[in-house]
Amino acid sequence: MSMLEQVQTLVREVARREVTPRFLKVAHSRKADGSLFTEADAATQAALEAALPKIRNVPVLGEEMTEVQQRDAWDAGRDGLWCVDPIDGTSNFVAGVPYFAVSVAYLYKGERVLGVVYDPVADEMFSAERGHGAHLNGDPLPLRQPVPELRRALAGVEMKRIDRALAGRLASWPPYASQRNMGASTLDWCYTAAGRFDIYLHGGQKLWDYAAGALILEEAGGRLACLSGNFDIANVWERSVVASASPHLFELWRDWLKAAGA
Repeated sequence: MSMLEQVQTLVREVARREVTPRFLKVAHSRKADGSLFTEADAATQAALEAALPKIRNVPVLGEEMTEVQQRDAWDAGRDGLWCVDPIDGTSNFVAGVPYFAVSVAYLYKGERVLGVVYDPVADEMFSAERGHGAHLNGDPLPLRQPVPELRRALAGVEMKRIDRALAGRLASWPPYASQRNMGASTLDWCYTAAGRFDIYLHGGQKLWDYAAGALILEEAGGRLACLSGNFDIANVWERSVVASASPHLFELWRDWLKAAGA
């Protein structure tokens, strides 16, 4: 069994054991930064932390670690690092909104090498390996070609972390046809890679939000950048996102944002 197949099998098993049985039933609390935290997050991360080193014995960096633990794992993981978001979209998970995912990425010397994002409600397994394309349950991505014109695009846009002036312009005079904000960044990447979102914008994501999804989009033939420029020279701990599965649409979207002063 390949490394990718091992990770897919593990993620599906852990999600079915630790996540799905707690959906609509789980108690929750808030972390110091105000974000939601559940016993499902803790149990899922613990299960992945225990099992991933059996596939490749390297450090594990997870969302639910302290910042010190995360930075120590990053520093120790130059020659291999697992990056885990146990439940991305915890607010949705707690509220009963079926848009959340388990995400696992493998990085080597800081480069994204393997990514898996699993939506346990839809049983959709998005995955990619560097140089081998991206897939959804075995089918190559994208599933749908994005529209050719920006004005016809369905956009995934997270408003709350972008500049107020830009957010106001997008709200009042958007260049696209319609927008969505679904509340789970890892899945947003995958929906963009699949062509479900024609374009994507996010004002600030953590490493575990983008590590798997960015690779899946790249391997689907998509393009990505930060609002400030090249994606991979930005701060590894928080990056804005401008993306599309269509290189042509990406150029139109990026150019519009530049003209809008983003």
